[in-house]
Amino acid sequence: MATEIIFPAKNTFALGDYQDTPLEPDEIRGDTVATLISQGTELAWAGGDDFPIRPGYGAVFRVTHTGEAVKDIEAGELRFCMGHHRSTQQYPARFTMPVPASVDAETAVIARLMGVSMTTLMTTSARPGDQVIISGAGPVGLCAAHNFRIGGYEVSVVEPDALRRDQMRASGIESVFSAMPFDDAALAKKVRLVVDCSGHEAAVLDACNMVAQGGEVVLVGVPWRRHTDLSAHEIMHSVFFNFVQLRSGWEWELPIGSRGFVWEELLEGYNNASHSIFSGFERALRWLEEGRLDFAQLRRLVKPDDPASLYDAIGKRAIEEPLIVLDWT
Repeated sequence: MATEIIFPAKNTFALGDYQDTPLEPDEIRGDTVATLISQGTELAWAGGDDFPIRPGYGAVFRVTHTGEAVKDIEAGELRFCMGHHRSTQQYPARFTMPVPASVDAETAVIARLMGVSMTTLMTTSARPGDQVIISGAGPVGLCAAHNFRIGGYEVSVVEPDALRRDQMRASGIESVFSAMPFDDAALAKKVRLVVDCSGHEAAVLDACNMVAQGGEVVLVGVPWRRHTDLSAHEIMHSVFFNFVQLRSGWEWELPIGSRGFVWEELLEGYNNASHSIFSGFERALRWLEEGRLDFAQLRRLVKPDDPASLYDAIGKRAIEEPLIVLDWT
């Protein structure tokens, strides 16, 4: 019997049993090696009202079975997918990707978190060489800072938490501030893009006051709750008079995959997209393969045996590392 993490009720975390469903012709199945926890998202789900929830964000698995229509995928191959916290993964082959041979599963699964801000990287009007500020240095902000650094931008990070600032510097980002650097003449009103990964309304107002005229502020962090008594007018005033391009950082703005025009498949639709969710994952996995990011010291590997203790520790911020990977081996 296979096992999975399940949230059966509000703020309740458990292991449950399940059975794999019959394999469809286009599907592949395999044993999970690693899954990635999205801390803020999963705790927010657990505090919601719709249960049961089977959480998960990204997974790497080793293929054991392939459907009869699947070509060029062999048993034993390591694949990446947007999978749940469970001991097996089963998806249509087109919604999985091969993991580069030189990248271990515990590293490859981080590509899922890199994908959150990859959409902003692929849609922003800011160009390589521009000043970019990442606001919030949690797991999403950490990956965003390195996405833009690798993309050729001049990256600074704003984070009030001292531990997170130290972790960001240790990861290779040198320009790190405890608050928005309004008194820094090299940055104030010269930043072309602020990526808010905090979900905090005061940080968004600071971002709108920081960017250059016509600059972008992109809301990647989810505003799960209200933090201050700020009024919308204060943000509106900054947006209007600073000509700010304030927009959502919704990662699903892009299609899942690029699909060209094919006469015989016209009713399936096409988009001819130059960028997609999976092209972002492909880019992330390539950067990990090339060694452009090294998060080994910022990653905690844990077993999925005791979900209640694990999520309690996450909620209390008792785990210092920003990246938490479940080891299903």
